[in-house]
Amino acid sequence: MERSSPEDKLILVNRESNGLALVTINRPISLNSLTWSMMVELARIFKSLDRDESVRVIILTGSGRSFCSGVDLTAAEDVFKGDVKDVETDPVAQMERCRKPIIGAIQGFAVTAGFEIALACDILIAAKGAKFIDTHARFGIFPSWGLSQKLSRIIGANKARELSLTAMPLSAEVAERLGFVNHVVEEGELQKKAREVAGAILKNNQDMVLRYKSVINDGLKLDLARALSLEKERAHAYYNGMPKEQFRKMQEFIAGRSSKKQSKL
Repeated sequence: MERSSPEDKLILVNRESNGLALVTINRPISLNSLTWSMMVELARIFKSLDRDESVRVIILTGSGRSFCSGVDLTAAEDVFKGDVKDVETDPVAQMERCRKPIIGAIQGFAVTAGFEIALACDILIAAKGAKFIDTHARFGIFPSWGLSQKLSRIIGANKARELSLTAMPLSAEVAERLGFVNHVVEEGELQKKAREVAGAILKNNQDMVLRYKSVINDGLKLDLARALSLEKERAHAYYNGMPKEQFRKMQEFIAGRSSKKQSKL
């Protein structure tokens, strides 16, 4: 467990021996609202986990009844007048830079900044009753972590405009139907399901998991024609750089899997 200062207790990190890292926003009495120092610590943690070769998958969650209720408004001036372009202290920027898959395990509320942190995850598992709420328009806060741009690309512009301009909640169940949430489970099953998905990722080729996440996320920033070209470029570079021994092992592995499947038929 990483605890290098008293503030670290508000963000808990547990690196497990199987390659999984669990990050928990741990301020339940305030529904896991974020102070400036918590944001800086989250950014540092994701940067550290990205560099740690023993970590292969990350689960991000919150303690208690909420995932993250946004910015602690008693510290709003410190947060909103800070340098929003400083990626070193920006947790969302560091999550987007992280090469490892990030699974968000969402219970309770993911509000505004918490909604944006959820958007920065690669896969979302939500407990029944979880709600995503964008209150930027309600409180006169300008979004700076991507909510105004990302949400419409995932659920469609009309639905995104409705959610953001009305500040009405998006339920976990509707979010799943819209393709934003991957799975909705009973609250007591949240960590189990997140670990199940993480376990499936951990069984795969780690190098290819990193490359695959990268080409998907980078391609989403491009139009389809350029994204397809990007995929071809990276595929050619990958295969051209593969030594014959690696090709042989890949062929043997595929042949072995195929023979096992045929024997079961």
